[in-house]
Order: sequence, then C-alpha cells, then structure tokens
Amino acid sequence: MPECDYCDESFESESAYVDHLEGQHLEELGPIDRRRVGADESDEDGSRPTGPIVLGGILVVTLAIVGYVLFSPSGGRGDVTPGQEPTDLGAVHYHGTMEMVVNGQQVDFSRQRYQLQSNAFYFEGGVGTRWHVHARGVTLQYALGTLGFNATESSVTYQGTTYRDGTSNTTVQITVNGDPVAPREYGLRSGDNVQVVVERT
Repeated sequence: MPECDYCDESFESESAYVDHLEGQHLEELGPIDRRRVGADESDEDGSRPTGPIVLGGILVVTLAIVGYVLFSPSGGRGDVTPGQEPTDLGAVHYHGTMEMVVNGQQVDFSRQRYQLQSNAFYFEGGVGTRWHVHARGVTLQYALGTLGFNATESSVTYQGTTYRDGTSNTTVQITVNGDPVAPREYGLRSGDNVQVVVERT
C-alpha cells in the first residue's frame, strides 16, 4: 500500500497515490515524483517545455553560421553583396595586378590572411600583386570583399574604418587601368591593373 512522502496518508493503489500527488503536492514534488505524475511533460500553463526548442534553435543558427563561413565563395570574409556572387566557377582563368595604399601604407596581399580566400578570386603562392579570377561575373567589389574590404565609388572600408571621399580631408581613388570605376558594377578582365588609394591629409 503506497504511502505519501509529503504527508501521512496511505492509498489502496498506485494510481490513487499518483492522483493525490498531482492534486495535493504538485508544487512540492521532486524530479522523480514530477515524472511520475507527468508534470515534466508540460509546464503549469499546459504548454510544451521550451528548453529543448531553444537549444535546437541555437544549434541550427550555429550550424548555419559555420556552414556559411566554411563553404561560401568568399570564405565568409568581407562584405560581398548577396546576388552578386560569380557564376560558372572554373569557366575562365584571368590574371591581373592590384595595389592598395591606405594612408601611405601599402596593403601586403602576400600575407597569409589575403591568400586563397575565395575560389572565384584569389592571390596565391605568397604573391601579393598578381590576382587570379576563375569565374564569370567577378566584380571589383566582390574581389575586395573576399579580402575583407568593402568598396563603393566613393568609399573604402579597411580594418573597420570607412574612408569616404571628400570628408575629413579624405580622398578615395579606385581605378582600373587608370580609369575610375564603380566597384559594384565593374567586372574584372584579364590584364586589369587595379589601384585603390586612400589618403587623409
């Protein structure tokens, strides 16, 4: 005959004892007795437990971020505009040169952080002047984005600072083969010589 651990009553059957626990001692029950009466299957207002749902959501978001960083064409670096990704990977093989100078300091593309950052556009072999393009539609903005920079016609973001042409005594020049270009629209071609110059006076 079951006896209640929370009061002195005893019961003829297990089911009567469970009914008593649920009706009289629900707030006092320990983990084992809560499972016994089914209290862990829902909270007090009858809704489903949210802990596993929240953990599942966090796991899905984490996996999505890791997948983007590992498998996106830019390796998750830079500010590459959605819908601007190159196409036909492997269909072309172009080379050109690039030089970037910010406040008198030349950016060294031979450093490891700039090497092989994308399958569509990259520097390789410790060489920091000659770039490679292996896809159609690689814009200058996309290329710079894979390296961790964002560029528009009048601004460049470098190491977390956005430099805007004509503000705070700043000049920004983005040219290809000596001509000013709109990075978002300009598609790199074989032999292009890219120059990005940012100066504060």
